[in-house]
Amino acid sequence: MEAALRLLLPKVLGDLSFEIYPHQCKDELLLRLPHRLRGYGQRRKSDAWFRDHCRIVVVIDRDDDDCARLKRRLEKMAIDAGLATRTSAKGGAYMVVNRLAIEELEAWYFGDWEAVRAAYPRASATIPAQAKYRDPDEITGGTWEAFEHVLQKAGYYSGGLRKVEAARTVAAQMEPSRNTSPSFCTFRDVLLEMAGP
Repeated sequence: MEAALRLLLPKVLGDLSFEIYPHQCKDELLLRLPHRLRGYGQRRKSDAWFRDHCRIVVVIDRDDDDCARLKRRLEKMAIDAGLATRTSAKGGAYMVVNRLAIEELEAWYFGDWEAVRAAYPRASATIPAQAKYRDPDEITGGTWEAFEHVLQKAGYYSGGLRKVEAARTVAAQMEPSRNTSPSFCTFRDVLLEMAGP
């Protein structure tokens, strides 16, 4: 996710600055996030520049978790830290946005198949037309596994998908405005909202 975001965020945010704080896995993020958010909550109270200019976006793979339950858990962490979320603010000022990549980051690749084909020209051009891939967020059996299978069938990664390499290769070709993954579009649109005038 970090490798992809480092290339995608400038395409969405333009010249706005950002920091990425990656974690080794989802469990680590969920374990450490309450402490980090409490720190931001304290800083928000004492630092007007931080309060007025900084926003926090938490991006996490849904994997097999229940979307609503995972989102509620993330929302509670922010609220417990004294930070308004986009959801809890109901149109008012907020500091935190929680977004889920459904099911995994690789769904975002399926959402911009032109980028995949630019990165991996032998990949089948018909993937988006196939029923099992038509809705990137509804691919069953794991999106990274499906992505690996499609690329292996095209002659790439015979020894197994190298996720960071694929993230850099595909994200470099992605055009955020053409992505059809609903979870990516929701993520992109909230970034544009936060970066707005």
